Amino acid sequence: MPAPSPTTTNADGLYVGLMSGTSLDAIDAVLLQCGSTIELISSHSHPIPEPLRLDIINLCQPSTNEIDRAGVVHIALGHVFADATLAVLKQANVAASTVRAIGCHGQTIRHRPTDGFSLQIGSADVLAVRTGIAVVSDFRNKDIALGGQGAPLVPAFHQALWGQHSRCAVVNIGGMANFTFMENGSVVSGYDSGPGNVLMDQWIQLHHSQRFDQDGRWASSGAVLPDLLSSMLADPYFSMPAPKSTGRERFNRHWLEQHLAHASNAARPEDIQATLLELTACSISTALLPLTPSQALICGGGARNTALIKRLQQQLSATSVMVTDDAGMPADWVEGAAFAWLAWARLSGLPGNITEVTGARNKAVLGALYLP
Repeated sequence: MPAPSPTTTNADGLYVGLMSGTSLDAIDAVLLQCGSTIELISSHSHPIPEPLRLDIINLCQPSTNEIDRAGVVHIALGHVFADATLAVLKQANVAASTVRAIGCHGQTIRHRPTDGFSLQIGSADVLAVRTGIAVVSDFRNKDIALGGQGAPLVPAFHQALWGQHSRCAVVNIGGMANFTFMENGSVVSGYDSGPGNVLMDQWIQLHHSQRFDQDGRWASSGAVLPDLLSSMLADPYFSMPAPKSTGRERFNRHWLEQHLAHASNAARPEDIQATLLELTACSISTALLPLTPSQALICGGGARNTALIKRLQQQLSATSVMVTDDAGMPADWVEGAAFAWLAWARLSGLPGNITEVTGARNKAVLGALYLP
């Protein structure tokens, strides 16, 4: 696939991208060729040990002794990132010495752009030392320092891959959902539309001890609760003007429980799951409909939820809805690939943010470089 011409060519080569999103289901490790073309070489889904996953989730909400606990998790997660990197390189039979850099998003435990910061953990120093590869991380805070949201950061990569598509929306449905809308090769709009999988995942974990609702089957067995849906959609976030971004700080189990307190006692768990799926579909389609995209490319874990994709197709009836697999990049690996590409952009001296999306005053080269 074509990529923007870098200011220099010596940054072209192999990059690893690491992404552990809001859902915390696994670490996505992607080996990408970046430069005049973008090519997916290899990909690997690396498990997060359950005790570490629970420690991360607990850090996502304010509590006591956070600094000490975050420090321990920061180092432990750095080691898991290193394990994921070495695993994807072994799978591809590629030597670490041939990789230019690792783009590591880290794990967000606070995203507070209105307070001027976003905090990701997962030690880049541990990752660089363990692998012997330079690491680019801390992608968000330069944009925030320039008055932006620091999110979403994937639109520049979406433009690199699919900017040639006419009136195209790329929708990433991870823990949260965000979109990029492009017209005539340029990004026109994009923001976090609201929760993606996070509430559905939490609800099925609570009732069936499953990490996610396979194909949306459990949601499909229930009925949407209109009053509950209306209550959730009344959250002020959905009517806030862009640029905007969100995360577990807002949309979490406590938020859901507040709305459930007003739900009918006759509501079945599967009905609530159906309503949470409808919340995700409605918040995405409400964001996209005014833009009248001719095409919507869906990526992220939500792309595998067939019930969710069906609802999006129904709600975006004038738009061709398809997963990104059909447009050259498997849906599961788009975000990991984006951070490999952002590492390439950092070494190439190219901006990684889109000001029309984040609201930053200027474009900026994003990411801090850690050497082994």
